[in-house]
Amino acid sequence: MWLQRVASGLVLALTLAAQNATPRIERVEKGLRLAVAIQGQPLSTMTIGDRLRHYKVAAASVAVVDGGKLEWAKAYGVTSAAGGAPVTPDTLFQAASISKPVAAMVALRLVEQGKLSLDEDVNLKLRSWRVPVNDLQATEKVTLRRILNHSAGLTVHGFRGYAAGEPVPSLAELLDGKKPANSAPVRVDITPGTRWRYAGGGYEVMQQLVEDVTGKPFPQVARELVLDPLKMTHSTYEQPLPARLASTAATAHKPDGSPVKGNWHTYPEIAAAGLWTTPSDLAQVILAIQKGGSILKPDTVRLMLTRLSGDYGLGFSLGEKDGAKSFSHGGANEGFRCMLFAYVEGGRGAVVMTNSDSGSALATEIFRAIAAEYGWPDYQQQTKSVVKVDPSVLASYAGKYQFSPGPLVTVAVEDGRLFVQPAADPKTEMVPEAADAFFDPQGMLPNLRFARNAAGEVELSGAGQTAKRQ
Repeated sequence: MWLQRVASGLVLALTLAAQNATPRIERVEKGLRLAVAIQGQPLSTMTIGDRLRHYKVAAASVAVVDGGKLEWAKAYGVTSAAGGAPVTPDTLFQAASISKPVAAMVALRLVEQGKLSLDEDVNLKLRSWRVPVNDLQATEKVTLRRILNHSAGLTVHGFRGYAAGEPVPSLAELLDGKKPANSAPVRVDITPGTRWRYAGGGYEVMQQLVEDVTGKPFPQVARELVLDPLKMTHSTYEQPLPARLASTAATAHKPDGSPVKGNWHTYPEIAAAGLWTTPSDLAQVILAIQKGGSILKPDTVRLMLTRLSGDYGLGFSLGEKDGAKSFSHGGANEGFRCMLFAYVEGGRGAVVMTNSDSGSALATEIFRAIAAEYGWPDYQQQTKSVVKVDPSVLASYAGKYQFSPGPLVTVAVEDGRLFVQPAADPKTEMVPEAADAFFDPQGMLPNLRFARNAAGEVELSGAGQTAKRQ
């Protein structure tokens, strides 16, 4: 009953706040824009509804924080393209890797309680499973601080989850890469503390550590230490999603707009990717970080927001633009794409969640509309000039380029326009700002430049890497 009264109160407060913010909501809804505007052309904006159809995304849910409070939340579209119901701000989405910063808060609460240490060897408290020891750990150890920062030297970048009907591994099987696990074993292959490398596998070690020191399943610990204290009443780490919540969840969708078989994948990688939640609930995480002292001590929050290795703190990516420091995290599970972004000061931020593999571009466009309306320094549209390039020059760039590490990129010319297709992704038109330099107006691909090396071979450069044409 208490939680019901709290939830009802939050709904009423959110409704009143949304009414007051209605003009701003409408400007955001109609103000979506590409990453780059073309010099000399009028500003072109789009609506959320238009872009849902353009990207074949079934639904998007949005929450905006401003002035240190949740100002408004609104959802668009349907739970499933196959005749689903309209989504609401209470519809559940998979948070994917946004699960990680929330899980980090769970671990840090245990640090504050003296049950965990940030800097001791995690093997000292692991019981059900231990990190296999090798020569790389002779002097440097896998620690909780390094795990949360992705600098523990652990393997396994991410997880694809388990489709409906597939057997789901235990945590121990997952960590050792034993069937039915579909991911590699989590092992140390870099000396801990020497390099940043994103590792969902590390967060699974943390999940095991939390369970071993508390004697409880991670979803229960997360509810007791973070979800309930933050009144995240529409959130759970339970995997698979309990039947009682299935009717409130959005269905995952493929890039072509079709639903994922069985509605969604199950993620036993709970700490790394297993959170089901809403933008409104994740807004409470933003507010807890911004205000400090709500469930984590101010000093602990400062640790989370202190840049260590890789422009990353403890659980969050960290940034700064025009003096405004930010914390953020994205998420990509099968059929779900989402983004959380907020400023350390000023009580500003937002969360966008979608139920489609094509949702990243849409989410970014929504963030640009929010940034334009609320005056953020980040997510602002750039303006660039476009030049004409001789068709023979464009034709000379066509071919396949292998980045290492990275995807095989196909460059093609159609009707005098240059298109780029990384691996199996959709092809994207790249617009020339110089005869050898191209940009993606949608902002999803890095700027690209073509050049000839000393041997006369065409090379393609982008995102700090260079590839020769095959």
